[in-house]
Formats: sequence, structure tokens, C-alpha cells
Amino acid sequence: MRKIRIIPRLDIKGKNLIKGVQLEGLRVIGDPNQFAKKYYQEGADELLYMDAVASLYGRNNLKELITKAVKDVFIPITVGGGIRSVEDAYNIFRAGADKVAINTAAVKSPNLIKDLSEEFGSQSIVLSIEAKKIDENNWEVFVENGREKTGISVFDWIGKATNLGVGEILLTSVDHEGTKKGFDINLLNEATKLTNVPIISSGGMGKLEDFLNVIKKSKVDAVSMASVLHYNTLNLSSIRSYGLSNNLDLREFNET
Repeated sequence: MRKIRIIPRLDIKGKNLIKGVQLEGLRVIGDPNQFAKKYYQEGADELLYMDAVASLYGRNNLKELITKAVKDVFIPITVGGGIRSVEDAYNIFRAGADKVAINTAAVKSPNLIKDLSEEFGSQSIVLSIEAKKIDENNWEVFVENGREKTGISVFDWIGKATNLGVGEILLTSVDHEGTKKGFDINLLNEATKLTNVPIISSGGMGKLEDFLNVIKKSKVDAVSMASVLHYNTLNLSSIRSYGLSNNLDLREFNET
């Protein structure tokens, strides 16, 4: 029986927490670690840090930020963006991360998934997929923070990544991301049919009903959210209470 995890997502540019719509028009929100500490105290199950400009600079710049975060936050932290090698992953793990998320580098060199899984264990390797809908039943993988097309089917990529040993998939609908119009249920439903690997839904959370719908109508294992938390539209306590009142099987507060 799955226990649904609630995972705030922190997109980072430089030292700032930022947020956009469909991964564009990024606005500065504030100090990411202040938000991380708040979300931890409010009952987040995990945290997701994503370096939004790592691909531009060819490296992940979150090491110092994560080193500071783990002094105050005692739940699993996933760090993504600009991780291109086993050595890059080592640096992030040494800083205190529990998992690494890979996207662009894995698309360019799929065996990176295998190398990382063999080195660190598949449970610590998350494949981040940025999906854009191209027609009624097809979604394409995008990279470079949703800027670049790949010509790769999301569903083909999920199958291949599963075979290579990925331990979890962060599936972001670029079309829904930042819109607060709800999750792409069709995308998530099709994706969860293809793999037994846990899938984190990302992109579209705007109201409590969206949280209920994505869990009731798909088989995702976790729900990621950003705007609704950063702008205080909702808080984690209200989301958790709402879920429990609707008989959702959520992970216990701070259960690891």
C-alpha cells in the first residue's frame, strides 16, 4: 500500500528561490533555506531543490546551500540540475543530499542512470522528466529547464530509464507548471501504467481539490508543489488535514 508523500519544490537561481509559469518568467521569491525550514516544520515529507540554471553554467551550484540546509532540515532532500557524472553526484551527496535528480545529462547519456544506480543504489537516483504535450496522447521530453525539444517520447523514456535502474521519477508537466490549474492526470495515468518505479507528480497544484484529484485519479506516489506554498495560497498543514479528511493514505508527519 502506497503512502503518499508531500514534497515542496524549491527552484533555485543563484542564491534565490524563484518561481515561474511553464518554467518561464522566473520571479525571485526569497531565501530558499528559510522556506525549506518552514516547510520542514510544517510537516513536509521531503524537499526537492532544483538548480534552474545549472545547465547554462554546466554545473550544479547548490552544494553550499544544501550544506546549510541540512543543519535545520531533517527530512530527505533531493537535489537536481547540472549533475553530469558520478563525481558531480558525490559532491551533492557529501553536502548532505539524500537523492540526486538528473534530466539533461541522462537524455544525452542514458548510461549515466546505470552508472549512478550502481554506484549509489537506485533508491537515491531520481529521473526528472519535463513533459510537453504534442498531441492528444503523446508527450515529448524537454530538457534545459523546458527550453529544448528532444524528439523523445515521454513514455519510451520512462520504459528505458526503468530498465537502466532509475529509482524514482519526477514527472513535471511543463504545460501545467505554475498555472495552478491542476495536474495533467492523463499524462500521469499513462506514465504509471509503464513502470513500478514511484512517480512524483509535479506541475499544476492550485487548490486542495487538485491534491485530492491527482491521488484519487492516478497512481502517483508523491505530490510536488511550489507556487501554492511559496505564495501562501495553501499551507502544508491544511493540505495534509484535507487529505486525511478525505481518507487519503498519507505518510505520517515527519515519518521517514
